[in-house]
Amino acid sequence: MVAMELEILGMNFGCVLAALSDAKIPDKGCLLPLISKLLGYAIVAASTTVKLPQILKILKHGSVRGLSVASFELEVVGYTIALAYCVHKGLPFSAYGELAFLLIQAIILVGIIYYYSPPMGTKTWMKALLYCALAPTVLAGKIDPALFEVLYASQHAIFFFARVPQIWKNFTNKGTGELSFLTCFMNFAGSIVRVFTSIQEKTPLSVIMGSAIGIVMNGTLLGQILLYQKPSPKKQKKED
Repeated sequence: MVAMELEILGMNFGCVLAALSDAKIPDKGCLLPLISKLLGYAIVAASTTVKLPQILKILKHGSVRGLSVASFELEVVGYTIALAYCVHKGLPFSAYGELAFLLIQAIILVGIIYYYSPPMGTKTWMKALLYCALAPTVLAGKIDPALFEVLYASQHAIFFFARVPQIWKNFTNKGTGELSFLTCFMNFAGSIVRVFTSIQEKTPLSVIMGSAIGIVMNGTLLGQILLYQKPSPKKQKKED
């Protein structure tokens, strides 16, 4: 039977449907790319709310206790560089789309953290203004290609060191404060899935390395939340 051509959002369902109509198991070369695309779009869809639990937890308690401001600031820088690189490398949206939504949420999150933190000094304002001045240029790709490659290579270190202050703060406090378990879990799961999709999409090795670093660092944060969580106090029975 001639394979049908049915392509939606870059996903070819034709070979799978053709195999199923012949009561056969779809070939691996046909099935894996389709699964990769589906997972890629699933990550993009999930990324629209991945930081929402963290945002809501801060708003609910009106506190940023135990959170490292530097970690969240570096995250914004890392997402900006990674998004700009993927866009200008012409990678398929399913391979990086979550970065756009994560960047928007990360910026909102930093704004909320600033709001609930002690009054901002000149240094904080300078960092915010510097980002606003440079980010549009980077996202538009209006920089030297060689510098672009250097920036992208550095973003792995940025994401690594974005997690280190929070991990260290958790360790020294023996607690994770207002850090959201759900947000850390989604970051961890997303990094695992993204390694698989990146391999299938044949993305540059540097992109796969970024996801691998994400697995290690997000997994560490997740482990700390589980390790340092305090048991719920049991309700004592009232004695007559």
